[in-house]
Amino acid sequence: MADYDLAVIGGGLNGVSVARDAAGRGLRVILIEQGDLASAASSATSRLVHGDLAMLERRRFRRVRAQLAERDVFLRIAPHVVRPMRFVIPEHSDERPPWLLRSWLWLYDVLGSRNRLPASATTDVTHHPLGDALKRPFGTAFEYSDCVVDDSRLVVLNAIDAAERGAEIRTGARCVRADRGDVWRLAMIDRGHRRVITARALANTTGAWTSMVAETVLRLPSPKAAAIQISQIVVPRLFDSDNVYVFQNSDGRLIFASPYARDFTLLGSTGGAFKGDPAIVAMTANDVAYLCDAASRYFRKPVEPVDVVRTVSGVNLAPARDGGHVVRDGSMVFDARRRKAPLITMFGGDVTTSRLRAERAVSRLTPLYRNRAGRGQEPRRSRSCLRARADGCRSALSHDPRMGAVCRRHPVAPFEAWPDHQARGARGVGGVHGAGYLERFRANWVPVRVKKTRQNKRL
Repeated sequence: MADYDLAVIGGGLNGVSVARDAAGRGLRVILIEQGDLASAASSATSRLVHGDLAMLERRRFRRVRAQLAERDVFLRIAPHVVRPMRFVIPEHSDERPPWLLRSWLWLYDVLGSRNRLPASATTDVTHHPLGDALKRPFGTAFEYSDCVVDDSRLVVLNAIDAAERGAEIRTGARCVRADRGDVWRLAMIDRGHRRVITARALANTTGAWTSMVAETVLRLPSPKAAAIQISQIVVPRLFDSDNVYVFQNSDGRLIFASPYARDFTLLGSTGGAFKGDPAIVAMTANDVAYLCDAASRYFRKPVEPVDVVRTVSGVNLAPARDGGHVVRDGSMVFDARRRKAPLITMFGGDVTTSRLRAERAVSRLTPLYRNRAGRGQEPRRSRSCLRARADGCRSALSHDPRMGAVCRRHPVAPFEAWPDHQARGARGVGGVHGAGYLERFRANWVPVRVKKTRQNKRL
């Protein structure tokens, strides 16, 4: 009998989503991540949960509808990390005509659900707070509703929820060899110790390393995919309103400007082919200048490359079709041969459809587990509430009782609401929560939304 029903290699958003869905169906799951959770492309996303207006222009209506349906699912299961916001598209005389933008947003409302978010509207920003940060020629703007998310925290919450459902999350463990028979036999180095486990199925969700893992660890042909680099820049805050601006650039692309860590603005994104080591990703000077010029066309305050506080870049794979055409929808390949343990290879895709991709992947496996102790027959639970309960926080933060007490007191509170002195005292959290979590968001944990009671001060 195998040690586990499913072994997942890779601790990014795809990996933890698969682990959570499988564990929710009663499968014995282990996730193996050589670094930290969300340490690569999963912490360098656009931080948007949306339907992607650019897909409407390409007439990808089914995809937009699926994305908007997943947006509503995330709003229901994770309201503490997925935040609704109003998106603003200023009208530009040199870009798309107003009637086209109105048509987009009308169709966007039709494809989505109006029960949770307000419908689109036309706004005169001449004497409106939305126009304070914009140049004077912009008098009309179009508003619509979408959501933003903390990408790293979403990965962490998925991992914690998977652990609460029985999954084993092993960070700092590297799979060095996988032998395929009627079960998978995996050899891994877990924090300096060699360990051999067996699993009835394997999921390769290593992102930019998918091809390398397939060739060197699994010793199988690599999938047809191309490496894509996505980059963004962080600059000092350019506007005071709590909304996201969507700018039409001269090349037809849409550029997003969203609030970031209270005192900054995130501008992005740019994409292009990538060659090299995915662990070493750097944004080019041309891409930085491109985003600065795009923002300067709209904002009253010019954005210069010297204003860039940091760059955010990540590499992921995208399916490559015949002729070299790259599709960024994400890919899931299910390989089940006779007398061979099944293999799932999943890469690419955006944050919005991550839960749906994982649900479809695990659904391909469930027929293999029926009539064996009832595993795999539980209903799909990836649509259930995504929250770290107090007991989950206690186990994940057992090494730091101060952070565990805050988590138990505020089980669904945003990390932005946690007192800053709590964050400074918990230096070990980054190693557990992924992506250097404490170091990355320390500036974002402020005491403005949480009263400093006498109990808080004791922590």
